[in-house]
Amino acid sequence: MRQLILAILAASLLIASCSGDPRVMARPVPERADDFAFENDLVAGRFYGKALEGNPTSPGLDIWVKLPGRLVANEWYAAATSGDGSYYHRDHGGKDCYKVAVSLGGGASVPFINGALCYPATNYRSSEILESTPRKVTFVLHYPEWEAAEGVTVSLDKKFTLRAGTYFAEVEDTYNFSGAESMDIAVGATIHGNMDTAVGVFEKADRLALWEDASDQGTEPEDGKIGVAVVLPGADYSLKSAVLDHSLLVKKVKPGETVCYKVGSCWSKGKVKTPEEWVKLVENQ
Repeated sequence: MRQLILAILAASLLIASCSGDPRVMARPVPERADDFAFENDLVAGRFYGKALEGNPTSPGLDIWVKLPGRLVANEWYAAATSGDGSYYHRDHGGKDCYKVAVSLGGGASVPFINGALCYPATNYRSSEILESTPRKVTFVLHYPEWEAAEGVTVSLDKKFTLRAGTYFAEVEDTYNFSGAESMDIAVGATIHGNMDTAVGVFEKADRLALWEDASDQGTEPEDGKIGVAVVLPGADYSLKSAVLDHSLLVKKVKPGETVCYKVGSCWSKGKVKTPEEWVKLVENQ
C-alpha cells in the first residue's frame, strides 16, 4: 500500500510538472502606466514605462514584497485598474511598499561620471520577451540614447532573466556609447532612512546586501523588513555614499560591453526572517 501511495504521489508531481503550472511571469502593462512587471513564486517587481515619465523618470527596479507561493501581480493590477488604485499599496499577501523615485531602486545600473549617477532621460520605451516557460522568463528593455555627460551619448539594453524558486534575477546591461573610450558603470541600490542602520549588513568588493524598513508610504504602514542585494562579479570597487543615497558597485566598460550582475530581494514576512539569513543567501550567490 505504501508503495502504491508513493507511486500515486510521484505521478501527481509529474503531471503537475508537465501541465505547465506557471511559476514565473513577465509582461508589459499598458493598462497601468506602461509598467513592465515580472514575478516568480518568491519575488515580484516592475520597471517604469513612458506613461510615468516625470513621475518618476527612473531606471530603478521597484520591489513588490509578497508571500511565497502563487503569482499575484496580474490580480493586483486588475484590482488597481478596476477602480481601486491603491489596491497594491495594501497588504493582500504582499504589496508595493518600496520607494524608488529617481534612483536605482532595488538594483539597476547607470553610467557613473565625475561622481554622479547619470540617469537615462526617459523610462524604457520598448520591450521584447525572448523566452517564456513555466519556470523561466527572459525579457529585454530598451532605453533610448541620452546625453549622460557633455559630449557623451549612451543607450542601454537591459536583459533580465528570472527563474522559479529563487530570490535572484540575472541582469545583462549592454551600454553603447560615444564620446568616451571607456565608462564607469555603477550597479547598486538606493538607501532609505538612516544609512548606518540601513546599510552595512554585508558589503564586499563584488556584492552588497541591505536590510531596511519595508514601508515608504502612509497608505498602510508596514512593520516588516526588506532585504535587497546586488552581486557584480569583477567589480572594480564598492562605494557607500550618503550624498548619493546609494550603495554601489562600480565597473569600467568599453562601448558595447555588457555588465552582468544579479539582483535580489526578500520580505521578512516570507521565509527569510533575519538579516543573517539574507546575508547567507547573498554570500552563496
